[in-house]
Amino acid sequence: MIQTVAAVLLAPALTSAHAQLAVSTAINRTGRFRAMSQRIAKAYCQIYLNVLPDQTRAVLTTARQLVHSGFEDLAKVQWPADLTGMVADVRKQADALESLLVMPPTRESVAAVAAQSDKMMAAAQATTEAFEKFGKTGTAKLVNVAGRQRALSQRLAKNYFLVAAKLEGKGTQDQMKADAAEFRQAMSALAAAPISTPSIRNELALGDSQWIFFDAALQRKPDDRGLEIVGTTSERLLEVMDRLTGLYDAALKEVLG
Repeated sequence: MIQTVAAVLLAPALTSAHAQLAVSTAINRTGRFRAMSQRIAKAYCQIYLNVLPDQTRAVLTTARQLVHSGFEDLAKVQWPADLTGMVADVRKQADALESLLVMPPTRESVAAVAAQSDKMMAAAQATTEAFEKFGKTGTAKLVNVAGRQRALSQRLAKNYFLVAAKLEGKGTQDQMKADAAEFRQAMSALAAAPISTPSIRNELALGDSQWIFFDAALQRKPDDRGLEIVGTTSERLLEVMDRLTGLYDAALKEVLG
């Protein structure tokens, strides 16, 4: 039934190349919301801890802008009602997170931002999985998996900073271990995927290298130097994973178009 409705709703737009690529863009954008939710919370906590404050404020501004532009991109296509409703839920969670950022970082506001960022990530995860099913190609899954690596890198860093701020929850350490294991497993899965190009292989190799630096940083004691290294290496890893996601996005567009 969803396929039938989707075909009807998207039929007018399929006359243009842009709409043929809409599913790929949607998977990338909703997947990016996961990462930006965690990146926002990470940066907000960094500011609270006074870790590279000027650089971190720029990161926070960029992350907020990417959230806004992501919703603008998604609004360019009329999606089936169920997908539209899920995107609206992500936006509701994003707006709630945005409303908390007007407060200067305090112990209480950092905890509130961290909690709301997880709600936004959960909504974005469900929405990305729905778009992946809608795409119905193996490459769609690769865009999702590569895109989730962005979120894992940011959640690991966010939790590291929460530990440093003594704001971690009971399951924070376990989540960090699980996220690290999932990241490694996903990198292996992407390397073994049937769809590959020289550019993809290059980014995968670079991602493996950046992960080594980032993982080593996470093992450091959260002193001033450790906090700075986690802050910078998490951004570098995010950049690599974002480029990799874009390459899988391009591969999916070739399949669709």
